[in-house]
Parts: sequence; structure tokens; C-alpha cells
Amino acid sequence: MLNDAHAALLGETWLGAGRDVQNAVLFTLGTGVGGAVLCDGKLLRGAIGRAGHLGHISLNPDGPADIVNTPGSLEDAIGDSTILARSDGRFENSSELVQAVRASDEHATEIWLKSIQALAAAIASIINCVDPEVVILGGGVARAGKYLFDPLEEQLEKFEWRPLGGRVSVVPAALGEFAGALGAARNAMGT
Repeated sequence: MLNDAHAALLGETWLGAGRDVQNAVLFTLGTGVGGAVLCDGKLLRGAIGRAGHLGHISLNPDGPADIVNTPGSLEDAIGDSTILARSDGRFENSSELVQAVRASDEHATEIWLKSIQALAAAIASIINCVDPEVVILGGGVARAGKYLFDPLEEQLEKFEWRPLGGRVSVVPAALGEFAGALGAARNAMGT
């Protein structure tokens, strides 16, 4: 079984932002948070194909349960599905929130930076688990560009364990809406 995030990672590591790497992680940041992991050149699928659902890692064991009953999940911390609740009803999606951040709205900036802090904690945790060469961020939330990547790098400076000074590159996805189709083609070719 190949899900959309698995396919996107295969596409990105074949022809995109993670071209030619053997160890990569992809987060898809949108309505929810998906993900996929490539270890030693092989897509991590798990026993029943569930591997890579990175949005359902717990960042707060006392937090509310998400749609799969994970308490305090990454998906609830940054996904569009909870933006209305996280913003006290002010914003319907991350695009609206980022527009307010660009306009120097203090409340919007506070919400946005809290979400990015959660993402950085999740990325640092995944880095410690699978030791990738690159972390690729795709999906609608990743379109925030420097408004995402600059504060994310600041948080990773604090959170990421960097033995011998090594740091993992965190980059935007390069293939956009074509990543999944290209990854499915790569999968069919027998990767």
C-alpha cells in the first residue's frame, strides 16, 4: 500500500528536494499533517502500512485526543483542521493566519509561532529517531515560505541535537502537486 505522503516522498527523493538522498523525512502540512520516512533508500511502511503518520505523534500527553486518539498531536498543533479553535475563531486556515502575521498582527504571530515551536519539537524528535539527511516540508502550510522557515530554524537551533556540529537540512518540497504522481511512478518502477 502506498499513501499520498509515501508517494510524495518517493517523488521528492527521486526528482525533487531530496534528490539522491538515502535517508529523508517528509512532512505534509495542510488540513492535517502527513508524513513519510525513507531509511537507507527504502520507504518505511511498517507492519500494516501505517508508518509515517507523523501528524499523530504526541507532543503533549495531557492534550486533547486527535482524530486517531493521540493526545496533544502535531496535527492538532499546526494542521488547518484546528486553526479555528487555536485562533479563537479568528482564522479559518493557515493562509489567513499567515496574512495576519505578515501584517504584524500580534495575536496571529503568537498563534503562528506556537505552532512552529510544536513543529520544531516534532522535527527534532523525528531527527533523533531516524537520523535523516534532509527533512522536506510540503503542503499548504509550507507555502508560508520565510514566515515558516525562518522561525522554524530559530527553534531548531534550540531543539535539534547536533553531534559533531552536524545539522539536518530542512527544506521546502520542490515538486508541488506533482510529487505524489511522480513518486507513484517511481514506486511502480520498483524502487
